[in-house]
Amino acid sequence: MRNLKTTQLPIIDSFNDDNIKVFALGGLGEVGKNMYVVECADEIIIIDSGILFPDNTYGVDYIIPDYSYLKANENKIVGLFITHGHEDHIGGIPYLLKNVKIPKVYASGFAVVLIKNKLSEHNNIAVNIVEYTNDSVYKFKNFTVFFFKNNHSIPDSFGIAIKTRLGYILHTGDFKIDLSPLFGHADYIKLTKFSEEGVLCLLSDSTNANVTKFSISERKIGHSIKTIFANIKGRILISTFASNVYRVQQIVEASVENNRKVIVFGRSMKKTVNVAQKMNYIKVPAGTFIGAKEFPSIPPEKITILSTGSQGEPLAALSRIADGSHKDIKIMPGDTIIFSSSAIPGNQESINRTINKLYRAGANVIVNSPLSDTHTSGHASETELKIMLALTKPKYFAPIHGEYTMQKRHIELAIETGVAPENCFLLANGQVLTFSEKKVFSHYAVVSGNIYIDANNYIVDSNIIKERKILSDDGMVAIVFTTDATYKQRIEPSIVSRGFIYMKHSEDLINEIKNKAYELYEDYLIKTKKFNQNYLKNQISTELGSFIYEKTERRPMIIPIFMTY
Repeated sequence: MRNLKTTQLPIIDSFNDDNIKVFALGGLGEVGKNMYVVECADEIIIIDSGILFPDNTYGVDYIIPDYSYLKANENKIVGLFITHGHEDHIGGIPYLLKNVKIPKVYASGFAVVLIKNKLSEHNNIAVNIVEYTNDSVYKFKNFTVFFFKNNHSIPDSFGIAIKTRLGYILHTGDFKIDLSPLFGHADYIKLTKFSEEGVLCLLSDSTNANVTKFSISERKIGHSIKTIFANIKGRILISTFASNVYRVQQIVEASVENNRKVIVFGRSMKKTVNVAQKMNYIKVPAGTFIGAKEFPSIPPEKITILSTGSQGEPLAALSRIADGSHKDIKIMPGDTIIFSSSAIPGNQESINRTINKLYRAGANVIVNSPLSDTHTSGHASETELKIMLALTKPKYFAPIHGEYTMQKRHIELAIETGVAPENCFLLANGQVLTFSEKKVFSHYAVVSGNIYIDANNYIVDSNIIKERKILSDDGMVAIVFTTDATYKQRIEPSIVSRGFIYMKHSEDLINEIKNKAYELYEDYLIKTKKFNQNYLKNQISTELGSFIYEKTERRPMIIPIFMTY
């Protein structure tokens, strides 16, 4: 296994040779922000353009990759190819299009509609969208692009095969091995054909590389939900991921079998259900879905409420129902709440908070467990990953889409299936894997990093994020100096603290800080001939910061302020 940090590698702005390069701008060492690049000579293929949801927001709604390399080489880009319609694969498209010239976006049926809807929210950004199918083939000078259907938790999910002069580069997309899928089998025959012709490198989804059990089929979850529904007498409220159309279909089927009407709450859920119905992914008898006006007249035992909020999002429908602020729904004794989902890393605390509120309100809560299968992952576990490796027989292997531990475990699985250890690469974002006729190496990196986006779609500078974190963790101390215009006549500084200490109970420390600040001011005036306010501010911030840390082991933001009279 080869493992290098990008900080050890020289940064390249552009490549001028005809070697085949593979690298990620997002998706390595993280679950989200997926964006992968294949480059040869004067052509670049981009695979996916996703977002990452931050663990600690600090006013940030989501994170996108740094597009600097693509902007500098946009004349080489032949197209953006989308594997499927999840946010961590399409959420960044509007921002990419605003910054980089993309000639065409290639996407499958359901993803096409989701992308168009997303672009409409960004003033209908113009782009040529090409809809591909399992049989589509696109030829370029250095590449020929093929597609293979896979099984995932969203319709029209595909892997991408890029034929190069040295063999195929296979990108699995997000996938699982589902032997009894709801909407058609994956195209495993195609994978074997690619294998026969020669797979140069496999880029494979690593999300569940640490999960040992074979993924449960989506069909089995449907049977489980129907059983649960049949045993519930009161009102049912069920929450799942809006994009999991297969799950929504099965929830609707369970409702119909038990003579329940379905009402949908949550903006994203309503939008997805409408799109899925138009595309016949959700098929229901007429009159199954009802609106808010009909809702009060339906007996509780004849209603299913389908909502967003399975991750405990504060503004989602389920969270507002739990805290009693939803305008249409109040929890009643006898209600059953079903979480048909799993916790995304970082969300468990907010989910638990929502569950506790629901229990306090008198509801019964069912979550996914060995006793009640209400959810299955859309990602392959250890055995399924081995099957993918066995089907494709890659010469080289690089795990993608996962945190470091997931990638590392995936490499161990690859070695177990016969890939030579020296042919496995544990890459980081920006690190370039280069293939030539004679060798494979990773000697360079491209610019990569995070761009932070707020709720208004504005970029938030990384320094601002750092400052917000400091304020959140350790608070702020302002030192106010009052002087005359010459800065020579001065009085003792005053201290203002927010989120750091309670000043009434910390008089001794406040006085020490005052004295230290005054001392730094005096020393500077003695040593300097020409007063520089900015220099003095920086010096006071640094020295006083160290002083306060020695006293408190905390690092508040230090803000020196000069006022003249």
